[in-house]
Amino acid sequence: MKKIRLQGQRVVLRTRAVEDMPVLYDLIYGCEQPEWKKFDAPYFPHEHLTYEQFLKQWGTDFTSDKLPNDLLIEADDQIVGTVTYYWEYKPTRWLEAGIVIYSPDHWSGGYGTDALSLWVDFLFEHLEIGRVGITTWSGNPRMMRCAEKVGMQMEGRMRKCRYYNGIYYDSIRMGMTREEWESRKQTTL
Repeated sequence: MKKIRLQGQRVVLRTRAVEDMPVLYDLIYGCEQPEWKKFDAPYFPHEHLTYEQFLKQWGTDFTSDKLPNDLLIEADDQIVGTVTYYWEYKPTRWLEAGIVIYSPDHWSGGYGTDALSLWVDFLFEHLEIGRVGITTWSGNPRMMRCAEKVGMQMEGRMRKCRYYNGIYYDSIRMGMTREEWESRKQTTL
């Protein structure tokens, strides 16, 4: 896999290596009801995978030259999360990004904002896209604030379409256009 290392203020984003897989597996599946899942789409079940299933799903081809669709987030010399992207609809270049900080010790400390900012920059710099978006839910105000801090705007709110623990929540879409990103980059130089 193409080796990537992006240095931020609080985090490093980097490609996965074979030796990272047990650590990543433990962060995701090491606990039956992990704390992070309460905020990362808890209305979808967290289905446990065996280590072999995990390796198959996350891919083990570490020699490809393709641009990776995920990077690890490291803070304080340890893996704490991942950033990802996926094509909502590639022919129209509709791309969505994602971020999960698995370690609660690294919540609300600017780690997610630093990671998402690096990731958005990377995506705009390496892909022909007009926009980067995220999808979250109204039960995750930290994610909405993180997206806002990196320059994303509210683009859509689908009301009462996420039902969790007896309560209806809204689905939230936020995004940033290439022009907004370029303007933001120029003001920070």
